[in-house]
Amino acid sequence: MEVLKELDRVYLDYNSTAPLADFLGDKVQNWLKYWGNPSATYQKAREARSCVWTAREQLARFIHARPLEVVFTSGGSESNNQAIKGLAEKFRNSSRNKIITSSVEHPSVKSVCEWVRDHYGFQLEVIPVLKSGHLDLEKYEKALDDRTAFVSIMYVNNETGCIFPIQKLAELSHKAGALFHSDAIQALGKIPVDAERLNVDLLSLSGHKFYSLKGAGALYVKKGLSLESLIHGGPQERKRRAGTENVLAICAFGAVAEKGEEVLKQNQEITQWRDQLESIVEKSIQGVRFIGKNHPRVGTCSSIMIDGVFAETVMMNLDLKGYSVSVSSACHSGSIAPSAVLLGMGYSPSEAKCVLRVSFGVGIEWESLKKFADVLKEIVDRLRSLEGQQ
Repeated sequence: MEVLKELDRVYLDYNSTAPLADFLGDKVQNWLKYWGNPSATYQKAREARSCVWTAREQLARFIHARPLEVVFTSGGSESNNQAIKGLAEKFRNSSRNKIITSSVEHPSVKSVCEWVRDHYGFQLEVIPVLKSGHLDLEKYEKALDDRTAFVSIMYVNNETGCIFPIQKLAELSHKAGALFHSDAIQALGKIPVDAERLNVDLLSLSGHKFYSLKGAGALYVKKGLSLESLIHGGPQERKRRAGTENVLAICAFGAVAEKGEEVLKQNQEITQWRDQLESIVEKSIQGVRFIGKNHPRVGTCSSIMIDGVFAETVMMNLDLKGYSVSVSSACHSGSIAPSAVLLGMGYSPSEAKCVLRVSFGVGIEWESLKKFADVLKEIVDRLRSLEGQQ
């Protein structure tokens, strides 16, 4: 599969949003004809409904699920909210009043878990993740008991690329009688996402992290599990998600999923490039560390801590040179706050502000990564020399 590219710019922020699969251009022109409302009964509606059903089958095949286990949403954040709020409603009046999550979750999991705690009265237990990237498994096992309603732990971390042992975590959760949800948004297309093998109860996915259009996500809901809808209204998605479907984005999501095995193979083949890039950076720039280097990671992400240099400054200089990367921090009211993920792993605020995230995938070329390493060294050397002159 090929992706759309920009001239004179190297895009290295795939974890934020992936470039579009180039074959979607021709497809979109055809799908624009399916503008009918899928909930109606006349021909124009049936065309749209058929397109949505095809996408449901395509995505279900790729994640080894049944088509009716796939609930289409507007994106990953909605899928996470749907899963966690739906489960909280399910257990609201139960003796199981505890939720377990990790210290490095995406805000769309972290924030909604805190909301459920504050509004529904659940106990929230946050399991620490070590600097190595490993979840504290001992504390996780101790936290599981007959009061645990459900667990929500991500499959792949969006900042570090670290992979969590979801299959094992889900097994332990089920032994305690608790349900298990995983945010697999950063895993899709990078490592196998097999709902059946993982044995999870719910799984969140997003189209635009997977070379597709923004505006479509999905929530895998295991057969037999009833879940309160986050959005009430019409009967769409078998009354599990009201609202007229985003036919265009859903069709695109399904079409990319149809090429999912090809995407997976291409992404896994460039793992060696991530390792080579880190080796070059480590040898050419002093005081560099790679977050989670000795932990299982997807091969398309490198979280680089550069001692003594603010990542925000490095990022802006790289942007001027034609490289799009991100920093592991968040902007609030004009000030840069340390990454909650890195703080959750035990790094200090000053360390967290020195971390640059480089993420790539299908369409990247080794020469671009090699040149990036050279430009990064030039920028870091110059910033450090300026600091030394002050």
